[in-house]
This record gives sequence, C-alpha cells and structure tokens, in this order.
Amino acid sequence: MCPPKLKRPSALDAIFVTHGHSDHIADAVPLAKRLNCKVIAIPETAAWLGAQGVENTINMNKGGTVDVDGIKATMTHAVHSCGIQGDGNTRLYGGEAAGYVFTFENGIRVYHAGDTAVFSDMKIIADLYSPDILMLPIGGYYTMDPLQAAYAARLMSAKVVVPMHYGTFPMLTGTPDQLRELSADVPGLRIIDLKPGQTLTGELAIK
Repeated sequence: MCPPKLKRPSALDAIFVTHGHSDHIADAVPLAKRLNCKVIAIPETAAWLGAQGVENTINMNKGGTVDVDGIKATMTHAVHSCGIQGDGNTRLYGGEAAGYVFTFENGIRVYHAGDTAVFSDMKIIADLYSPDILMLPIGGYYTMDPLQAAYAARLMSAKVVVPMHYGTFPMLTGTPDQLRELSADVPGLRIIDLKPGQTLTGELAIK
C-alpha cells in the first residue's frame, strides 16, 4: 500500500525496528546500506542486521533510552513474536518484539506500540511518559483488534490514536471506524486515520 514515490527515499536518518518479521525488516537492510542511516533494534535483531552488512546499528533493550539526532527513543515492552526468516523454511531468534516512546525536541511524545496484543503494562507506559499520540495496531489476527485497541486507549487515557497495521492484507480486518465506535466512551479521544503517504505533524495532532 506504500505509494510508489515513497518506495525509494533519497535520504533517511534512522530506522527504528520493532521486531524481526519480514513485513517490518524486509527493506531495512537495503535501505540502511544504500542510505547509510542508523538502525536501532533489540540486540539479537541488531546483530542479525549487522551480519547482513548494515554498518551503523545501535542495539538497545527494553527500558533503555537512546538519543538519535535529538530524538529520545525509549524501548518498551510488546506482546508478540520475533522470528527472523532465514534460508528456506528456517526461523532465527530475533530477541523480543518491542515498542518505542519517542520524545521529540518540541516535547511531543509518541508511543508506537509495535505489533502487540493489549497488555496491562501499557498503563505503566502512560504513567511514566504521558504520550500525546498513540500509534496502535488494530488489524487483528496477528495483533490486537479494535476491541483491544479501544481498551488500550482507555487504559492509557488516550487523547489521540493513529491506527496502524490494518487493511494491508485480507486477514487484517479491523478498521478505524470500528475503533471509533468501540472507543466512543473515551472523553475527547480523536482517531486520526492516516492514509499511506500522508504526513501528520505533532502540533496539529494534539490541537
């Protein structure tokens, strides 16, 4: 679903990897090698990327924070698997799946949950970092669905949710409209349905 004009970027500062599944790292190696950008990942996935020829990896783990070009990224827990596709039908251990809280220079904080089911420690993430914007998967089947995402929005006292990981192939049936209906009781919640290729600034999102 990525627009053709975005499939070959001319510049890239950093790639933050949530986990090693092919729909998340298939382009990481060629992009990082061509553009010489930083790639941040959990140690096991970072080691695999390095073995593929990615030179500028930063490995970190859950609870840690790194500063990348003025953006602070804290790695958080996620409930998901993390196998890396090897040769043939083999699967390599890629560490654990993760999410990130990004703190930008203007103070806006974005929680990217990664691929995950809902889990109670999302409340801890909200208590510690008070993210302004939540990016939550809603597709179902491989991640949480709109029902679980609505629960996560309540758990984290969300004000803005950007749904993700839906509609890209038939199994992912959750929709932003379902999330809106199921989270209608959350006071002041905005669901911002971004289309592939659209850009959202933090200041606009939290107005």
